[in-house]
Amino acid sequence: MSRIRKLSARAAAAGALVSVAVLCTATAASADATVTYKAGGDPGAGSEIIYLCSFPGISDQPVKVTAHFDGPDSIAHGTTVTPTNVGGTASISGELHSLLTAIGYDGVKGSADVPMNASAGTLSQAAATGLDIPEKIYPADGAPITIVISQVGSSSIPTYTAPASPGSVTFSLGNPLVAHLQFHNAADGSWTPFDMSCAPQQDPPQNVNFSPNGVIS
Repeated sequence: MSRIRKLSARAAAAGALVSVAVLCTATAASADATVTYKAGGDPGAGSEIIYLCSFPGISDQPVKVTAHFDGPDSIAHGTTVTPTNVGGTASISGELHSLLTAIGYDGVKGSADVPMNASAGTLSQAAATGLDIPEKIYPADGAPITIVISQVGSSSIPTYTAPASPGSVTFSLGNPLVAHLQFHNAADGSWTPFDMSCAPQQDPPQNVNFSPNGVIS
């Protein structure tokens, strides 16, 4: 009888381990994966969104923009999530770099406010604000410049609440993009504050949608 009890205990323990393993596997499989949602593709890929942006001392100029954020690939209906890794890039041509050099600017720093829209569900605020534009001084070589824009601890990021029913959602960039900048004066090292406003170029129309679409489960 003692041997039978031992065998029964071992079988029960083995069964419990199998149950735990199955439960863990099922939990892992059901967990939502994180995906990077992108607007404008990757910098330099040729699919960037072209914005017309204001600059100090010169007319509006084209700037190539990308944007991204991380979020779950599937969002349960009625639940709220907070995007992470919110940021993007802004790239100017060598010609615009040379023009800025000619009027005395050789660097920039500041922050950006990026409006966002959702085709379904709601966002807690109209824009991701306080995204960081780090200080950068550029050589006067007339080369293209790409500025990296990043979420930092002081940034304010909207939460997203999914609609009450399953379906899908398209996220998109709003209008205008605003950058609270300071331009560096090469002559004396001082900084000139300037609020830049950017709107998508209309001809041809620009695709400001993030890809992929979000799945509401």
